[in-house]
Amino acid sequence: MTHRTGRLLTVGALARVEGEGALHVSVRGDRVEAVRLEIYEPPRYFEALLRGRTYAEPPDLTSRICGICPVAYQMSACRAIEDACGIVVDGQLAQLRRLLYCGEWIESHTLHVYLLHAPDFLHLPDALALARTDAALLQRGLRLKKAGNEIVEVLGGRAIHPVNVRLGGFHRLPTRAELDHLATVLRQARTDAEDTLGWVAGFEFPPLTVQHELLALTEPDGYAIDSGTPTGALAGPFPLRDFEHRVREHQVPHSTALHATLDGQAHLTGPLARWNLGSERLPAEIRALAAQAGLGPRCVNPFRSIVVRAAEVLWAVTEAQRIIEQYEPPPAPAVPVPPHAGTGYGATEAPRGLLYHRYDLDEAGFVRRAVIVPPTAQNQTAIEADLLAFVEPRLHLDDAELTRQCERVIRNYDPCISCAAHFLTLTVDRS
Repeated sequence: MTHRTGRLLTVGALARVEGEGALHVSVRGDRVEAVRLEIYEPPRYFEALLRGRTYAEPPDLTSRICGICPVAYQMSACRAIEDACGIVVDGQLAQLRRLLYCGEWIESHTLHVYLLHAPDFLHLPDALALARTDAALLQRGLRLKKAGNEIVEVLGGRAIHPVNVRLGGFHRLPTRAELDHLATVLRQARTDAEDTLGWVAGFEFPPLTVQHELLALTEPDGYAIDSGTPTGALAGPFPLRDFEHRVREHQVPHSTALHATLDGQAHLTGPLARWNLGSERLPAEIRALAAQAGLGPRCVNPFRSIVVRAAEVLWAVTEAQRIIEQYEPPPAPAVPVPPHAGTGYGATEAPRGLLYHRYDLDEAGFVRRAVIVPPTAQNQTAIEADLLAFVEPRLHLDDAELTRQCERVIRNYDPCISCAAHFLTLTVDRS
């Protein structure tokens, strides 16, 4: 819907993003004066409501922050609280957690690739139009997403907001028959993931270069997902306990969600950051298939993030296959995690980027303070800067076309606005 009053254009609403927000672009002559990604949803107060809760509750409570990435919140919370209690979950229990996380990456990335992002490249308004244009293609995407959902359901007890995760491991271990079923599902998923990577590689990508610092977890021996060391492309690796000293949050007038900087500079977390910092640690077969799709070890065009997501889906499928093939049942579903006074830190790679948790516990195991830094809040400053750089050379476009292209830019980052604080309204003020 478009309303005109003088030089003020309001277009609402941006579809195919998670959550609600608004975008305001102020133009004076041939210069863009300001770009504001406005998040107006009320604060959700999760950090406050966790105070006074027992140490076993944050994994389940924080999973309710996001219906798309609940596993990410559960895993970061578990790692932080177990760190405070001096417990490390390893062996097959750690592998099962990684398998659960692979399921979330597959279903979340596939949802974004097929239902939210691909229509932009195909000049279609939405996934329903894609279904009318090529039903078999959309069915492939839904089949791939279902494979991820089935992993989450088997490991987590249900596909959305899983309930089988607990401190120290799981309430219940999967049976061999359940894992054999997943192995069968993943054989088709492997084919679908390879076909998806080849499909998105053929899209046309507008020129745009990320100029920001990149931040992701890195592992010495593999692609980071459920653990790792925070690493900046420029800042280098730093201890997780220093995260809040390096990644500083601050309030801005136009957003109920906090913004964040790394060492005072805008930074980007998520698929592009992970790829640039960790793709060399992927298995050779994944790197070779990515190279066939045009992905080298460095990718700085945010429009090509859809290719990176497809490559990450392919890796997650193969990683899930490896874990299932090598699985040996552990002696118990969980290791004991007795309460311990202290501070614990946890970070994992949600599909949208690095998700950090910190908890201060007292001697009885009650939460005295909780800090949660979601990836979307970290990316907001970089999104605004990239929009400014994208809009200025395109001011010759009419408002409708400029709005459409701005929406495309925002979807490159798959922002989960609800995690940070839902639809976007765009206002272009030209004068």
